[in-house]
Amino acid sequence: MAATGKPAGAAAQTETVAETAAVAPTNAAAPLPLEGVRILDFTQVMMGPCCTQMLGDYGADVIKIERAGMGDLSRWGIGDDPDGGNNPVFASLNRNKRSLALDLKSEPDRDLVRRLVETADVVVNNFRPGVMERMGFGYEELKHVNPRIIWAMGTGYGEDGPYVRRGKGGQDVLAQAMTGAMHRRAGPEIPLSIYPTALADYAAGMHLVQGILLALLQRERTGEGQRISVSLYNSMLAMQMQEAAMLLMRGRDLNWAAMPLAGVFETADGAIVMVGAFKENPLREICRALDLDDLSTEPRFANLEQQKAHRPELQAIFRETFAGGATAHWVERLEGVDILCAPVRSLDEALADPQTAFNRMIVESEPTAAGPVRLVGSPIEMSAAPFAIHRPPPRLGEHRNEVLAELEAPEGERDQREPGP
Repeated sequence: MAATGKPAGAAAQTETVAETAAVAPTNAAAPLPLEGVRILDFTQVMMGPCCTQMLGDYGADVIKIERAGMGDLSRWGIGDDPDGGNNPVFASLNRNKRSLALDLKSEPDRDLVRRLVETADVVVNNFRPGVMERMGFGYEELKHVNPRIIWAMGTGYGEDGPYVRRGKGGQDVLAQAMTGAMHRRAGPEIPLSIYPTALADYAAGMHLVQGILLALLQRERTGEGQRISVSLYNSMLAMQMQEAAMLLMRGRDLNWAAMPLAGVFETADGAIVMVGAFKENPLREICRALDLDDLSTEPRFANLEQQKAHRPELQAIFRETFAGGATAHWVERLEGVDILCAPVRSLDEALADPQTAFNRMIVESEPTAAGPVRLVGSPIEMSAAPFAIHRPPPRLGEHRNEVLAELEAPEGERDQREPGP
């Protein structure tokens, strides 16, 4: 059942999200597009895991190689249920995977990786450049084990270059800062700040998905694997393709957030965002909605260039007007004249939205001893390959015996102990 209204707190949020959650189907209607593709996943934290999770969502057999006794750093990110697959941060990035905990300083475990490479299609990592090579798992080594292997890497800045050579660490926030993305804001009066969602990690992770899929397609034609690489740095530059082209080709700044008829405005009970564009005279329509005299008849606001020149005055009028009414009132008024607008909402409000439920964007996995596992689903809808959670987020090392049995490893190599709780 879809939920309506704003949650009244943590308890209400949990209840509301539970109402909007859809139990993901356990069987797809048709073979998934990546069935039969095996991924060896050396990634951790977010950039790499969000990539391999997407591949697992659509049928790939993702074997997550984790450090014995420790596992993916995101298992420990909030000190909550580190080994049970119920830690929300870890669970959000690691469904539809199997976990194999290994000591990669141990020759038997290193040999196990090589045997897995023989059966694999793709090896993915997001270590610093050189780490996989030092472990003996670089592309040049692994292509001799399996010439069809696709070796995919996510880095901070690339595989070489000034920052790599000086050993500078890469991270989402640093990529925001160093590529100009953090510097972009609606006006100089707005303080510089960190974008609070891992934008660079997600963008680079999705570029890594694209690279892997392209390499798999090319391998169908050539029969050979290859090395592919993406970086946080390049992904954030690519995200600014319009703004960069304007600077490179015209020497001018392009700032969509600084357009004179756009902005975020506080209301009597919250805030609203407005985009006054895509109409012959949007300012006239905005004034109709706000019960203002037609400002577009004034010389200082008569056209876009004049509106840009007098943006502070125009925005001050909007701020004063919006403050006098409720968000819902202004949304209704602006939508009535076909001006793009929306309430500025919190994440818990978005999760409780009926559209979120209709889009099946909240799904439940099998509960663990620590409680329910509720996650955001896949943003991709395929009519012949519906999204499903085939495997809940794994416990550390949970699938060692299963994977070894598939390799027909002797019983002595299998771990007789149960994985963590």
